[in-house]
Amino acid sequence: MKILVIIPCYNEEENLERVVARLQKEAPQVDFLIVNDCSTDSSAAICKANGWRFLDLPSNLGIGGGVQSGYQYAVENDYDITVQMDGDGQHDPAYLEAVLAPVIAGELDMAVGSRFITKEGFQTSFMRRLGIRIISATIRLVCGAKVRDVTSGFRACGKKLTAFYARSYAQDYPEPEAIVSAVLNGYRVGEVPVVMQERMGGVSSINLLRSAYYMIKVPLALLVYRLSIRRKAARK
Repeated sequence: MKILVIIPCYNEEENLERVVARLQKEAPQVDFLIVNDCSTDSSAAICKANGWRFLDLPSNLGIGGGVQSGYQYAVENDYDITVQMDGDGQHDPAYLEAVLAPVIAGELDMAVGSRFITKEGFQTSFMRRLGIRIISATIRLVCGAKVRDVTSGFRACGKKLTAFYARSYAQDYPEPEAIVSAVLNGYRVGEVPVVMQERMGGVSSINLLRSAYYMIKVPLALLVYRLSIRRKAARK
C-alpha cells in the first residue's frame, strides 16, 4: 500500500528536522509531505535544504486548508492511505503502525490516535481537556460517534475518505468537524490508544483564551452543521 504522512507546518523551524528524523527512523517505508502554510520563519528553507517533498503555500490557509491541500496531493498521486501527523513533535511515529492497522485491515475508514484511552504521556492542560470533553459529548449527540480525543491531529484515513476530504474539509478548527462529517456521510470512525508528548519547541497557538473560545464555538458549529445536513436531506 502507498502511505502518505501529511505534516502541516506553520513556523516549526525548531521541530521539523527532529520530527522527520523520528518518522524516517520508525517508518522508513512511508512517504511524507510537509505542507508549509506560508510560515514566516525558516521552515521552507529547511525543507529545501533537506530535499524533502513539501508544498509551499503562497498564503496562509490555516490548519484546515493546509491539511486539505495534503489530501488533494494524496488523491492526485494515488495514495491508498493518508496519515495526519503534527509538525510540533507531539505525535510519536512509534505509534504509526497502531494508527494504520484498523484502516489497513478495512475495519475503519478513519482511526484517531487517542491519548485518553490509556491516559499515558502528555494529557494537555485542564482547560483543553474540559473543552475536549464538551466537544466529545456534542459529537456523540449530533452523530452518535464515541470519540474521546476529538482534537487529535494524529489520524489515518483510507482512500475513499481521503478523496472525500480532498473535496470538502473544515477550515477553522477542523479535527472535530472532520469526525462529524465523516460519520454523517457513512464512514466508520474509531480510536486507537497512543502516547503523546509535549511539543518539542516553539509556542502553541492554543492559549487559555483560545481554549475557552474553542470550548464555546466548536460545539455550536457542530450543532449548526448537523442542522444544515438535516435541512439538505429534507429538501431532497
